Amino acid sequence: MIKIIEIDPIFTNPTDRQLFADSLNQVDFEWHANRPENETEFIHRAKDADAIMVSNIPITKYILDQCPKLKMISVAFTGLDHIDLIECDRREIIVENAAGYSTQSVAEITLGLMIDLLRKITELDKSTRASSDRNGFIGNELSGKTVGIIGAGAIGTKVGKILYSFGCEVFFTGRKMKSDTLWGNYLPMNELLKVSDIITLHVPLTKETENIINQDSISKMKDGVYIVNTSRGKTVDYNALSDALKSGKVVGAGIDVYEIEPPIPTTHPLLSAPNCILTPHIAYATHQAFTLRAEIVSNNIIQWLENNYTL
Repeated sequence: MIKIIEIDPIFTNPTDRQLFADSLNQVDFEWHANRPENETEFIHRAKDADAIMVSNIPITKYILDQCPKLKMISVAFTGLDHIDLIECDRREIIVENAAGYSTQSVAEITLGLMIDLLRKITELDKSTRASSDRNGFIGNELSGKTVGIIGAGAIGTKVGKILYSFGCEVFFTGRKMKSDTLWGNYLPMNELLKVSDIITLHVPLTKETENIINQDSISKMKDGVYIVNTSRGKTVDYNALSDALKSGKVVGAGIDVYEIEPPIPTTHPLLSAPNCILTPHIAYATHQAFTLRAEIVSNNIIQWLENNYTL
């Protein structure tokens, strides 16, 4: 019998999980209520599976070696850089992601971080609770700002459209992106860095995008630029960003992703940097996004079953 395992909780609604299980015929479906604590536990859960449903837990060659029956991985995530895709391809293991599930949620938190940086909402909440007034503070409006979007895929495009509706001048850059749109205009990377008041990243992690924001690229930016990263942590050299925040070259940063999954170490360079809003990788985490994610992941499994088995 075909065995499908939900390695960590993908369904946030038990009713949706039961509906999925009921839709399966001649399939053994097993689910787990928590993330595996380590690689050994992951292997214990997955070792007999034909297909697995999993979020952002790294899947290495070693794990794949212990799962000889595995034929399909349905990933509850947009990015796939945590999976050894070369090894999966060699073993003819199909890997499907949940493209598009978090487009709205990530776009919204990106805008939230921008507004928080410009109006210092988080900082002023603390001072208000400490019985302080605005102490002469004057904020900045998002409207009228020039915003550079690095990576104009689904999320970058959504962000661009919202920014345009706010009255921003929007530029974008990225692979195969050379066409102007109703909401923004294409610029080569170096030009985008020079003109932007705010720079926001929406790229996957690749060899080309790793540390795309670094000491050199920051030096090409305007003085007083803001940087927002809700894409992948390793797209930014955070040591260079921390130095730029301390020098004032970058006047503020909103960061949701890091080199590792939070909790980040107490020695992380951004923890000592000023004017930096840090969130623990929550851009994708909304009830609506998780519901859509479970639907996409389960549909990927069903499609795989229909294409490969007569049930």
